[in-house]
Formats: sequence, structure tokens, C-alpha cells
Amino acid sequence: MNILVLNCGSSSIKYQLFNIENNRLMAKGIVEKVGLKGSFLRHEKENGDKVKLEGEVIDHQTGIEYVLGVLISQEHGCIGSLSEIQAIGHRMVHGGERFQDSSLITEETLQDFRACIPLAPLHNPANLKGVMAMQHLLPGVPQVAVFDTAFHQTMPPHAYMYAIPYSLYKKYGIRRYGFHGTSHYYVARRACEILGVPMDSLKIITCHLGNGSSMTAIKNGQSIDTSMGLTPVEGLIMGTRSGDMDLGVFTFIMEKEELNISVASTLVNKHSGMLGITGVSSDMREIEKEAAAGNERAMLGLEMFRYRIKKYIGAYAAALGGLDLLIFTGGIGENDPVTREICCSGLEFMGMEFDPENNAGVRSKEMLLSKPGSGIKVMTIPTNEELVIAEHTFRIVSRLAGN
Repeated sequence: MNILVLNCGSSSIKYQLFNIENNRLMAKGIVEKVGLKGSFLRHEKENGDKVKLEGEVIDHQTGIEYVLGVLISQEHGCIGSLSEIQAIGHRMVHGGERFQDSSLITEETLQDFRACIPLAPLHNPANLKGVMAMQHLLPGVPQVAVFDTAFHQTMPPHAYMYAIPYSLYKKYGIRRYGFHGTSHYYVARRACEILGVPMDSLKIITCHLGNGSSMTAIKNGQSIDTSMGLTPVEGLIMGTRSGDMDLGVFTFIMEKEELNISVASTLVNKHSGMLGITGVSSDMREIEKEAAAGNERAMLGLEMFRYRIKKYIGAYAAALGGLDLLIFTGGIGENDPVTREICCSGLEFMGMEFDPENNAGVRSKEMLLSKPGSGIKVMTIPTNEELVIAEHTFRIVSRLAGN
């Protein structure tokens, strides 16, 4: 079965085409600057051939039309016709409490998903645009929604509730939902496959570190706590998001700077985090260069970022009642040996024996980073959210077909 996986953002469309039964990634790419000047499509075939195509992309439907055109083109394509796409899997960001698993997209599904828009007003509408475009372009092809929040629906109430009036939770669904669920699930599963142990037998902490970062505590194969909350702002320090912060600071800044809600939200989402602290960039590579050159704010930002991760490791080890496996993934987690080593330093009291030699130079690679006798294993696992989406899509569509 050929499955097209789509991840539609506000101004981008990421895609991958899988032959899931043969475990083949046939093509992948991204459309950037949707609705903006300078739009382009980057496309890569299974054999590594790459192409960049520039052109006006006025909306998501136009962008997806370009993607489909490239997939069947003689020069850059990998399938003969669009009829060879048998299913479509969508990354859907926020499913609220309604969606505890992936779901076949129906009118009822879309109605329930639209009800979650207030919980993710920047993300869910873009996800919907992808679904609606595919309904128009490939009518009759089954579509499946795979939710970032679904994996975390196993959290107990004491972990997901906020200490606010309970009536507000009942009225608006205000609680911790968490994100990056497909990534946390994939790397935990993959690490256990490599180690040859069942996922439900270990206490695991997964660290998805990138421009957006989150951590998850996994016990008996289930998420029991995660660092992001109602929105992706909570938790770790990120590229432009503040992470955990005294709410009094938020209201204090609003009062002193005379900010309305919209501007204040932009402040903590787009102008804070590593960008706000360092004044350099939200890109960790640029910050590390500045820190190496002696920039004190860059050095401070890195120290804050790494300290917050280490603090969460300790907290989640306590919540789990111990720790068997620590996993790093995401752009930073997979490619920054220094961050991994610093985050693991000083944890010998927990039984962790980190191996700096194994860690050095490891980038985008499945690798054991702890010493053979370590009581806690440390690994880096490149994430593959798209594969999980394709697998879930295959599972649901196969069930629909009675296979």
C-alpha cells in the first residue's frame, strides 16, 4: 500500500510517500512559504536525487497540487499515476480529550477536530487545510488523522490537571495535553527494539530537543507525564518559546509594557526562549558559535537550556520510580554531543555511566551512549514521526478494508 503522509503547517507542507508493506520511503520533500513570496518545493527521491522547484504557491491546495504533480512526473516522480496513492495520513496537532488514538477522517471526525481549534489556533486550521485539499484532489481516497496529543492521553489526572478552578477545566478543557507524541512513542519503541526488550518493561525518559522541545516519562509503554502543556509553550526552554515561567512574570510584563493578550502571547511564543536570552538567534548552532567566541549571553542561554533538561530528568525519574533508559532525539538531541554529555553529567548517583567517547561526534545515528555496565542506558535515536503516521494509517485503512 502506498501512503502519502502530510504535515501541513501555516506556511509549509511536509510530505513523504511510503510503500508501507515493503517499508520503502519512495520520496519526501517540503513546500515552503505557502501564500508568501519566494515559494518553492524541495523534493528528494528514494535514490537520493534532489530538486528544487520555484513557483507561486498561493494556498495549501495549490501546494499539494504541486506535490502530486511532482510525484507522478516523468523526471522527478516515483509513481505512474495518482491512483497508486491508496491512503493519506495527516499529522494533526491537537486532538483534545476526544481523540485518544488515530482516527479515520469522516465528517464527524472533522467536526470534533474543529472543536479543538481554540486549543491550537495556529496549528489545527493548517492541518484542516491539508485534509480539505486532499478531499478535493483525491476524492474517495481514505484519510487518517494521527494526533500529536494522543500518545499522552494515558497520563493520570494528577499529572495533567492544573491547579485552577475545576469549573474552568470542565468548561474549556484546560489541562496538560502534551505534544510530539508520535516522536516520543517512535524513539522509545525503536530503542527497545534495538535493545531487544519489551517497551512495557522499562521506565523511559525521552528528550525531543529541537526548536520546539519536550520530554516525556514513559512507564509500562505509556506516557505518564510530559513537559508541554495545554499549549507548546510550557516546559523546556525552546528556540523562541519561554518554557516554564512564573505566571506572575507574564502579568507583570503585560502591566508594565501595557501589552494586550495577542502581543503578550507573541512575546512568549516568538520572542522568548533562546532567542530572547541570547539576542543572537533561535538556532542552537549559531548560539554555540557565539558562545565559543566568548558571548556571555550565548553561554548563559546554553547553560539555562541544558540545566532545564537535567532538572526534568531528575523530576521524571522520581515520577517513574526509577529510570532504565534515557533517549535523545530531535535536531539538537540527535546532533549535539556537548548538550547530551552536559545533561548526563553528575547523574552517576542514579546509576548512569555515560560514555563520552561513544557520544563524541555522534550525529543523526542510532547509538548507545552509556558504558556497558551502566544501570541506566542512554541512547540517541533519530526520530521518524512520518513512519508512525504511515503505520497508523495502514492499520486503520486495512481494518476498513477488512484485511
